[in-house]
Amino acid sequence: MKNYHTHTTRCMHAIGSEEEYILAAISAGYTELGFSDHTPWHYESGYHATMRMDESQLEDYVHTLSVLRDKYKDKISIKIGLECEYFEDKMEWLKDQLEKYKLDYIILGNHFDGSDETGIYYGHPVSLEELKRYVSQVIKAMDTGLFSYVAHPDVVFYDEKNQEHIDELEKICIHAAEIDMPLEFNLLGYKAMHHYPSQPFIDLCKKHHNRIIIGTDAHEPSALKDTKTYNRAYAYLKESGLEITEDIKMLR
Repeated sequence: MKNYHTHTTRCMHAIGSEEEYILAAISAGYTELGFSDHTPWHYESGYHATMRMDESQLEDYVHTLSVLRDKYKDKISIKIGLECEYFEDKMEWLKDQLEKYKLDYIILGNHFDGSDETGIYYGHPVSLEELKRYVSQVIKAMDTGLFSYVAHPDVVFYDEKNQEHIDELEKICIHAAEIDMPLEFNLLGYKAMHHYPSQPFIDLCKKHHNRIIIGTDAHEPSALKDTKTYNRAYAYLKESGLEITEDIKMLR
């Protein structure tokens, strides 16, 4: 069992130490745990985000996890990554950080339109035009070759009863199938009964034979111990005829 969607307190909406997450994963039987806290971004204006680590914290994030990776190497494999949006004007900066810190992977969690400083949050109900921007950004991100998979691809709060919305969102499934990129079934949203994962999107994944990766989206160590929710989601996906994968592309 593997999980690549794990946060730390640096994002300001998670609890527990990194070591507590690792110990929880070991006790639950995970063989590999990837940390992918919300990436910092470089803001020319000096803006300070409220749901991600600060740029100055990235070095400590990598160092802390590197020490723990070595400490627990005989019990579990630890991968160090980030959860990133597709902010077009910041992608070169991101590439520099990936190389500087030798990160293992990144996942795409496209929460905001263009920037969290000025753009809308996609987790609130969106118009068709806003949905089109979300889909366009996700596809552009997929085509960078940087991302291992798309986290909560249906986090965008689309209108499930609007066929135009469903047709637009389907483009993500079509492109993911074309390039063989996994799409995440998000356990945090599943357990909390958020608007995602959504049944229409699952149906689209089935239609296009998308590979599905289960992401715990752990914001507290106990989420990794919740094998009951994991097993329930696994059974649901299997019953839906979906292929479940744990294999993702690493940057190095």
